[in-house]
Amino acid sequence: MSKTITLRVDEATYEEFREAAAAENRPLSNLIQTAALAKVREQQFVDDAEMAEILEDELLLRRLKAGSREALHRKGAFVD
Repeated sequence: MSKTITLRVDEATYEEFREAAAAENRPLSNLIQTAALAKVREQQFVDDAEMAEILEDELLLRRLKAGSREALHRKGAFVD
């Protein structure tokens, strides 16, 4: 079931959104939803170049594995 949200934007931002939606021949709400989801997903995952850099960093990988083990055994300090 879809949910309704309220979003306040200034007039210039609204016009920019409206024009972009019209250019793509789709509803304004769909444009905003698609853009917001893309941004959230972009921040949740790393791209291939960033993942390669992570996998090459042996110290980082050791620290990640140690942290994962500590979390599994509920050791260490957890930060909200």
